[in-house]
Amino acid sequence: MTTHDLYLLSPELSMVGLATVLLLLDLVMARKSLILGLGVAGLIVPLGFTVALWFTVGDAAAAENTGVLAGTLVVDKFALFFKFLFIGAAAVVGLISIDYVQRFERFRTEFFALALYSTTGMMLMAATVELITLYISLELSSLPLVALAAFLRDGRSSEGAMKFLVLGGISSAILLYGMVYVFGFTGTTYLDEIAARIGDLSANSDQPFGSYALLLGIALIIAGFGFKITAVPFQMWAPDVYEGSPTPVTAFLSVASKAAGFAIILRVFYVAFPVETLSIEWSAVFAALAALSMTVGNLVAIAQSNIKRMLAYSTIAHGGYLLVGLAAVASRTGGDDLDFGPSGVLFYLAGYVVMNMAAFSVVIAISNRINSDAIADYAGMAKRAPYLAAALAFALLSLTGIPPTVGFIAKVYVFGAAVNAGLEWLVVVGVINSVISAYYYFGVIKVMYLSSPQSDEPILSRFPIRLAIGVTTVGVLVFGVYPIVLLDVAKAAAQALFS
Repeated sequence: MTTHDLYLLSPELSMVGLATVLLLLDLVMARKSLILGLGVAGLIVPLGFTVALWFTVGDAAAAENTGVLAGTLVVDKFALFFKFLFIGAAAVVGLISIDYVQRFERFRTEFFALALYSTTGMMLMAATVELITLYISLELSSLPLVALAAFLRDGRSSEGAMKFLVLGGISSAILLYGMVYVFGFTGTTYLDEIAARIGDLSANSDQPFGSYALLLGIALIIAGFGFKITAVPFQMWAPDVYEGSPTPVTAFLSVASKAAGFAIILRVFYVAFPVETLSIEWSAVFAALAALSMTVGNLVAIAQSNIKRMLAYSTIAHGGYLLVGLAAVASRTGGDDLDFGPSGVLFYLAGYVVMNMAAFSVVIAISNRINSDAIADYAGMAKRAPYLAAALAFALLSLTGIPPTVGFIAKVYVFGAAVNAGLEWLVVVGVINSVISAYYYFGVIKVMYLSSPQSDEPILSRFPIRLAIGVTTVGVLVFGVYPIVLLDVAKAAAQALFS
């Protein structure tokens, strides 16, 4: 491995190094309460390397060799875009965990170190262009999350972690089985070579993808990825895991894990299966999954009385909105602006990270004081904690898709890509589901502002969690009012898929 390779992998290496340093500091530092803060501050190092790579990978000199480890990983702006998201999500999780980790004080360092190791796996997932490396990266990101889900060590936490482990193992086996089929019929595990082989097979056959067995392999891959992004009908693990996990872990799962899943889906299905005549065959699949995920997620969320469980079904619904964009990507009928679909998905992912992290940050700030996640216990929160209630209300408005929030702009771009792709029926389903989602989002706002408080005791929070709430809330507003900066970054990242 050359020095240049080490530079290209510097964000991942520094992330692993940071997690390891935190574990070593835990052995020697007397004031262990400072370690988590040092960990959050240490994220500046992988962030700095990622920023440096963003401004150098586009240069002709640097672009000559952006492949790493025998070409299994590639450092392009698409991968770097997701690294920004993952690092940002990890930073917010660190800030909102500073109070929460008192529930398992002995293991506070291990908690954040596992989150960083999982983040490393997600960063590798976004950069992989080879199936075996993809599978290893997926397991590196998933196994620490299983441990994190069980950190509360009570009945619900253990049950959720066990379901995550078992169902995650099944989904990994399905994904691996699909990869074996693809390898068996194409003779390669590299995405660009798979595309070339499928093109040759389809040219000499009337069967989909040149072989029904290969079609089965691709279907199994979709099923395996469906678990990662909590798409219906692969979402059965999410509600119990989200409810039982520590709330910072729930927040991390809902945004970072979902973003990683969509990163690799875009990479695999845009690079490995780019043949224009085949696109409609899996565009319809993603469109069906989108409609199911939106509808099931929103309808079941209405019946929830626990805010974490409600946000879990909300996550399933938003996975459906993202799949609308993915179906548009698959159709490849968007005219000359072929990156409109991918950039819309990337913009939505970035916006979703900001608004969902804002919502979960407030939920943690409140639950730390009232020791409850029941929506009914949020009654009168506007009087007890006006700042927190306003921030949560604004985040929920964004999740609904109300202007002037980033959620509104994100849905405009995703639904616009679907219209350009000729998927008007799917847009109608998405708009109807957005209206349905307003019922349970506005229900929480109604409880906070119109119900009588159960106590007059104010809800106080420490500076780190107030900082996380402030940054994410400002992001929801700024990217809603002035989205062009984030959209330009998303377009630059999307261009890397077909450059």
